[in-house]
Amino acid sequence: MADDSPIRNSRLFCTRWDGLDKNGGLVDALDSAEYSGSLIMLLNEGVGFIKRNMKTLWKKTANSRIEMPDYCERSFFESLVNALIHRDYLILGSEVHIDMFDDRLTIYSPGGMPDGTMIQDRDISTVSSTRRNPVLADIFGRLGYMERQGSGLHKIRDTYESAENFRAGMEPTFYSDRTQFTVTLFNLNYHAEKQVAIDVAIDVAMGVAIDVAIDRLNVTIPTKMKIHTIFDQVGYDTVFGRTDVAEMIGISQTAAGNLINKLKTADLIEAVSGLGKGKYRFRK
Repeated sequence: MADDSPIRNSRLFCTRWDGLDKNGGLVDALDSAEYSGSLIMLLNEGVGFIKRNMKTLWKKTANSRIEMPDYCERSFFESLVNALIHRDYLILGSEVHIDMFDDRLTIYSPGGMPDGTMIQDRDISTVSSTRRNPVLADIFGRLGYMERQGSGLHKIRDTYESAENFRAGMEPTFYSDRTQFTVTLFNLNYHAEKQVAIDVAIDVAMGVAIDVAIDRLNVTIPTKMKIHTIFDQVGYDTVFGRTDVAEMIGISQTAAGNLINKLKTADLIEAVSGLGKGKYRFRK
């Protein structure tokens, strides 16, 4: 731990690249930071960098909501701990790197497996903990940053596979050679975000389509406003009948029936079977 020790002078490079690769260079990077200091400080700064460059989607349940972050915190925390503790500090001129892309993040650490094997050729569940820097590992274990026995690789993988938004093919991957060890964690929301954007675009287009169809009806303006009011309340999926229409816009049952007939003639609604007579919903 001398003042000129590479451990005391470690750095951490973090970059959020724009897109799926580094083609734009640092000039076009969305976020970039370089940290130096104690390993605990590097760990905290690295975790903070990842958190500020990731998003969290959520879905509603009956009584609450389920949060679905881009990356599992336990997995990237464990990956960064391993990178800082098990790196080869005798390799000068290279540091731990965090690279974030649209679809994944990678954590690179100088130095391969201490026993010389290639991690991609091994069964993760059988890899035991081999500590290149036992003193550092012991200190971090005593501080509660890592387990003092066992391998954290299966923990990284198992945490990912238990995530709410995990899908087959998005398992964390591990790669090593003589000079490096790299963990790749995939953005669990990457394809989901694209699908959400598509769904929103479809919803907007369908909303415009029904508005145009209603405005083209050969009926009075007050009648068009009533039809807009009905659609705003029921949308495409809610089934309604004459009584529902009468209550929604404050008209008589007879007037509601006449309005439904106009919608049927214009082919804007379709009959729904199995829910009683006179039930309809708007056509998509």
